Amino acid sequence: MDGGCFVSTGVLAKRARGGSLSVDRSGFVAGRSAARVVSNRGRCVRMVVAPIPTDATGTSSDVTLDRVICKFGGSSLADSTRLREVTKIVKMQTELTRKFPVVVLSAMGPSTNELLRAGERALTEGVVDISSVRSRAYEACDSFGLNKEELVDPLLTNLDQLLLGIKFLRELTPRGKDYLVSFGERLSVRIMAAHLAKNEDLPAKAFDAFDVGFLTDSNFLNAEIQPESLDKIARFFDELGPNTVAIVTGFIGKDINGEITTLGRGGSDLTATTIGAAINASEVQVWKDVDGILSTDPRVVERAVPVPSVTYTEAAEMAYFGAKVLHPVAMMPAMKNRITVRVKNSYNPTHPGTKILPERKLSDDTPVTAISVKRNVQLVDIVSTRMLGAYGFLAEVFKIFAQHQVSVDMIATSEVSISLTLDSVACSESTVCTLKTDLETIANTSFQNGKSIVSLVSNQTKSSLILGKAANALAENGIQIQMVSQGAAKFNIGFVLDNEEANKAVEVLHDVFFGR
Repeated sequence: MDGGCFVSTGVLAKRARGGSLSVDRSGFVAGRSAARVVSNRGRCVRMVVAPIPTDATGTSSDVTLDRVICKFGGSSLADSTRLREVTKIVKMQTELTRKFPVVVLSAMGPSTNELLRAGERALTEGVVDISSVRSRAYEACDSFGLNKEELVDPLLTNLDQLLLGIKFLRELTPRGKDYLVSFGERLSVRIMAAHLAKNEDLPAKAFDAFDVGFLTDSNFLNAEIQPESLDKIARFFDELGPNTVAIVTGFIGKDINGEITTLGRGGSDLTATTIGAAINASEVQVWKDVDGILSTDPRVVERAVPVPSVTYTEAAEMAYFGAKVLHPVAMMPAMKNRITVRVKNSYNPTHPGTKILPERKLSDDTPVTAISVKRNVQLVDIVSTRMLGAYGFLAEVFKIFAQHQVSVDMIATSEVSISLTLDSVACSESTVCTLKTDLETIANTSFQNGKSIVSLVSNQTKSSLILGKAANALAENGIQIQMVSQGAAKFNIGFVLDNEEANKAVEVLHDVFFGR
């Protein structure tokens, strides 16, 4: 591409470091005809007006490119080798969009699990050991020529002190766990920002999410971001301006009392989409270790193929029923602001990945988008003859579920019977016991363990055809369907099967709808 058609990374870095960059009266950077600088609430926004060919991210031609959010998970940050690959992606994204991205990082590799394990050892064994976390941080610092005594030792000292407190107090509260695991993200952003600044000559700076504006409630281990956070985050980035590569911790925030909290499952993805919504980013990129969203679990079907695009609704259905996709909660900020989310592979950055969009054109040739599996669910059959024709039967049943705070995955009903599934992990044995006792006051009830839900996320206009083909294929292969349910949005058709038959069912259905 002609070097005169865009403001390069080097030019942006030069201006961020105080180098001169003249802008003529028309608002164009001198000598670079395609990069216009306009004011937007105090920010400099570069509008690309020259056609740009399709690039490695799959961005189409002749579009306005703007700031993006790049989120990297733990597997993309496992060690210094992986951090170098992330560096290449950050630089590539800067060249493609003519702006520095906002980079959101998880903890490096398995650091979160190691921190939790260290907390449990301090609590139960009286052992304070963070050697694995320290070794990973030191390896990265040494590899990049960074001063580990200044950069990471202050955090590691605080971590040692926290574990000593757990050891002597014999207490590890949810609040303590949140503080404990926060060290993973806080270490990773400091190392990455220091590396970019020292070795890549980029104006990178590390930020903890709570300093960026993430305010949460006090529900430790699963905190919710408060609505006022969006304005706080927008103001922060307005004041920061476009000339800093912001490296932000995912997964964490602070409550109104200043206590560190974590955002629960999908928390780093939620951090990225929340920032995207706050600054109205053109795209949120979630970098994982697979080529986007796949047609099914590649560990079950090696022939699984990447899905080019899905809607928010399809992605939410897939995630809920077992697919490794963004958690539905993490997609909410993007959904509300109609921001594209792109799932990409940090190990294969030139692959276009999968776009998650507000809507997309459905294809008659591929009526099924993906097949997912949720394992180890319970099948509950509730049958009553005592309330035959009584309008209050369903109300009574769900009143009991509400009293025990048990949520239902799938449901199929008739006038006097209900079949539904429960998540075995979320529903303890004692809860099931009392739930069964209460249900049997109004109906005959049976609980069956060891079931799986195999879900087809599909074109709702073809649901009858899909259901027929799927049921016939399963029957021909001797797989017994124990329950069928279709979601209200008609995007999801679910079959309940024995755990032992789930993998075979996925293989059979993948052959039917995606070919051998």
